[in-house]
Amino acid sequence: MSKTYWMIVTTQENLDITRERGFNLQGIDTKNRKKAIRMEPEDRVVYYVSDKKGFAASATVTSNSFEDGERIWKHHNDRELFPHRVNIGPDVVLAESDYIDAYQVGPTMEYVKKWPPHLWPYAFYGMLHIIPQRDFNFVEAELMRANKRVDGRFSDLGQKNAVELVIVECIDPQTEQSKFRKRPKLSSKKQKSSHRRRSHKKK
Repeated sequence: MSKTYWMIVTTQENLDITRERGFNLQGIDTKNRKKAIRMEPEDRVVYYVSDKKGFAASATVTSNSFEDGERIWKHHNDRELFPHRVNIGPDVVLAESDYIDAYQVGPTMEYVKKWPPHLWPYAFYGMLHIIPQRDFNFVEAELMRANKRVDGRFSDLGQKNAVELVIVECIDPQTEQSKFRKRPKLSSKKQKSSHRRRSHKKK
């Protein structure tokens, strides 16, 4: 059978939990049981973070669907355990600062054409979606552009080498003494990158 391409809609909190586990397991909520049991090895997954409005990662399913009641992820309903699960392996995982802006990418996806243009975000409601291969390839290509290539494949978990730290000298305005602090330094490649990034707003 041909592989299926999935979009998982999650929160930053739950993505962080998946990240901390090494992107080796993904749970699906009870409402999406019928879809979840169709997931199988070699299927591909792209992650959309709803509270950040950005695409964050892609992964490959490495097992058939199974059920497990261990509480791992968070949900406003304490009864929801995301029991329908598959093992996965990470392909591209971005640091939060590099997420792909869904407002730039989303409206161009074939999957959202079912909705009026101004209502395209409605396509992202619910946790699990089957999307066209073209959409998956397009989003993953954007993820790759935002990531660095490591040993010929894009596999950085976004935890290492996200930024290069440099030491800069500054003056403490209270003591008028020189001291040092660290700040991130972007590579020239990152500074010139034309990939679509999520815009950051000060809170």
